[in-house]
Amino acid sequence: MKADIGISAKNSEAVSLILNTLLADEHVLYMKTRNYHWNYEGDNFHEMHLFYEGQYEQLAETIDEIAERVRMLGHYATGRLKDLLEITRLLEPDYTNHQQEQLTNLLSDHETLIRTIRKDIDELSEKLKDTGSADLLTGILRQHEKMAWMIRSYLG
Repeated sequence: MKADIGISAKNSEAVSLILNTLLADEHVLYMKTRNYHWNYEGDNFHEMHLFYEGQYEQLAETIDEIAERVRMLGHYATGRLKDLLEITRLLEPDYTNHQQEQLTNLLSDHETLIRTIRKDIDELSEKLKDTGSADLLTGILRQHEKMAWMIRSYLG
């Protein structure tokens, strides 16, 4: 059954495309953070293990919120890894177990998402007239800003 929530079918489809692209980005960032959680080595292993765990748990919640919003709009949330990798805007670097490299990679991704989400919010609210999705992305933007700040604090 199609959703009748005051967003045209054309706009709803465009919103879902934006959200599914962000969903793909969040999945890549989640797996990168989880990878670093598993593969970090260093004298502060326990601290970093817990730090990464807190970050990927927050990303998992974000992933779920985005996917549910796509479903609220009456579309399918992208969930196959093959499809996610085709539309993500993030890259996967080589394996590293060095804290500085890991944190720099994560910071770059968070800042990329922050810049992208800002643009998406404008498009969602102004062009596509979906304040609900724009509001969701505003909250996600704040989460990425906080996560980036925490990572920057480690980098000094």
